[in-house]
Amino acid sequence: MAIVRTDMPITSEENERVIQQLVRTYPFLRTEVIANTAFQRPVSTLVIGTGPRKVIFTASHHANEWITTLILLKFAEEFAEAIQTGGRIYGQDARTLAEQVTIYMVPMVDPDGVDLVVGAIAPGSIQYELAKRLAEDYPSIPFPEGWKANLLGVDLNLQYPAGWLRAREIKFMQGFTQPGPRDYVGRAPLNQLETRALAEYTRYIDPALVLAFHSQGREIYWQFGDIPVAGAEELGQKMADASGYTLANVPEQSAYAGYKDWFIQEFRRPGYTIEVGEGVNPLPISQFDEIYRDNLPILIIAALGG
Repeated sequence: MAIVRTDMPITSEENERVIQQLVRTYPFLRTEVIANTAFQRPVSTLVIGTGPRKVIFTASHHANEWITTLILLKFAEEFAEAIQTGGRIYGQDARTLAEQVTIYMVPMVDPDGVDLVVGAIAPGSIQYELAKRLAEDYPSIPFPEGWKANLLGVDLNLQYPAGWLRAREIKFMQGFTQPGPRDYVGRAPLNQLETRALAEYTRYIDPALVLAFHSQGREIYWQFGDIPVAGAEELGQKMADASGYTLANVPEQSAYAGYKDWFIQEFRRPGYTIEVGEGVNPLPISQFDEIYRDNLPILIIAALGG
């Protein structure tokens, strides 16, 4: 019986249960908590492989993009099972792959926000009412399904020191000048527990590549500004060809202060935002099987670097 359920939305509690059960079932997996949020939910990692090539895959920077968490958890379970049984994953011998690469996953960067969107925070509770008050200043954004931020009303993928002032300028012009459901950059870059911890973790791991899973649009973003990164476009095109997604330029209004932007700026290595699925966030769970099928080759190509 599968450990990862892909027929229902995932809460932060279920994310933790799955991670712990995966580690118990497959002792060669590892996990650690890199941060606790302002509301004491853990931001946990899940690590697979022992190889010299290191990569980081992240998901659910945005609350209503929780379907991306399931991509990483299902991938971890399938990969681990294939390692244990001597099988293959997307045509690759799993044990050989695990000897070539170490994959560090952060399946749920924003557990507070995810719990709000999926209904794990009860109406009338202090946390729910706090978010509801922030949302009242943005009445055009549906609540809670339109919520992207953490529970302090900060958009975690606008928190990184890579054009942060430009992101602030753009979002302020759009009216996002204070904490709310989305697009508020915070008072300073990396001033949220989640983003500061992920930046520190990334510096510690020193990966060759990062993926940041978001939804939606079936696009792959690979650039930050005019910074040249050797091989990044070619590798991105290989991911696009294998997945059916489009390798695209980032729209100006979204081109700054994201995790992959910061990684490209700081490390001068390939970083990609993967916009999975199509429609309005949160995407329906009925899309998951198609999303996973499309993104499995991206995960393997990114892991191998080609």
